[in-house]
Amino acid sequence: MSKVMSLHDAIKTYVKSGDSICIGGFTTNRKPYAAVYEILRQGLGDFTGYSGPAGGDWDMLIGEGRVRNFINCYIANSGYTNVCRRFRHEVEKVGKMNLEDYSQDVIMYMLHASSLGLPFLPVKLMQGSDLVNKWGISKEVREKDPKLPNDKLVEIENPLVPGEKVVAVPVPRLDVALIHVQKASINGTCSIEGDEFHDIDIAIAAKHCIVTCEELVTEEEIRKDPSKNSIPQFCVDAVVHAPFGAHPSQCYNYYDYDADFYKMYDKVTKTEEDFKAFLQEWVYDIKDNEEYINKVGASRLAKLRVVPGFGYAAKLVKEAK
Repeated sequence: MSKVMSLHDAIKTYVKSGDSICIGGFTTNRKPYAAVYEILRQGLGDFTGYSGPAGGDWDMLIGEGRVRNFINCYIANSGYTNVCRRFRHEVEKVGKMNLEDYSQDVIMYMLHASSLGLPFLPVKLMQGSDLVNKWGISKEVREKDPKLPNDKLVEIENPLVPGEKVVAVPVPRLDVALIHVQKASINGTCSIEGDEFHDIDIAIAAKHCIVTCEELVTEEEIRKDPSKNSIPQFCVDAVVHAPFGAHPSQCYNYYDYDADFYKMYDKVTKTEEDFKAFLQEWVYDIKDNEEYINKVGASRLAKLRVVPGFGYAAKLVKEAK
């Protein structure tokens, strides 16, 4: 059964304000920006966000006030900002968003535990640090929000090793996963090239999974080499053909990240006025992904294409002086 949808319809059908959402990719790698732009256009928000290392995707949502709770370990456009600027502004100046901080390894394990359907996750990581002792979201706030677990963590005794303490952390219950992949079939089977990050886990864990892809192929084509496939079709609700749907982040074996775009984003996010102007120009005044890539321009996108066998966009031969 074909699951191909327009991006507008996929977001409208499967994303609701108030949802718990997790976005795939890693800082500047394979981020589903086209889907994030569409969420912004449709005015959706009040989200509880779970994220491994995040980037401009969550920074835009946070900067626009669309996130109620953010459970995270790190957020930056790596190489361009130490910490994403709109996120930092929200935490330091605004303070409306609830923020909880886990270590990167623990948040990744939590998302994996969600894919396994575990009731909680016992770990020894974070012990002896302020990540255990200090909570970003108080117990009182947690008890009033049905999307949040009542506790950040609970220290318990290891039932198999008497006297040993472990930390029990909650397992996320995700409503929606947003993922960008290199190739997907019309029925939802997905092939991810390069690092898969936490994408497979969240595709399995979430009630609904929306996939944007560089290439859309038949089920027969994607099954020619099953060893290259990463996400089974029964985990996917909607498939959207969105070439360059991860821009300005990189999409391994297809295109590199857009350094100039990230430099521009770092500059415009320094002030609220410039950030709003950026969103108006690059999100709200644009109808869809096709119009977006036309605005970026064919020449600029062509320069981002990777060199076959090298994996990055690069000029291998220096010009003679």
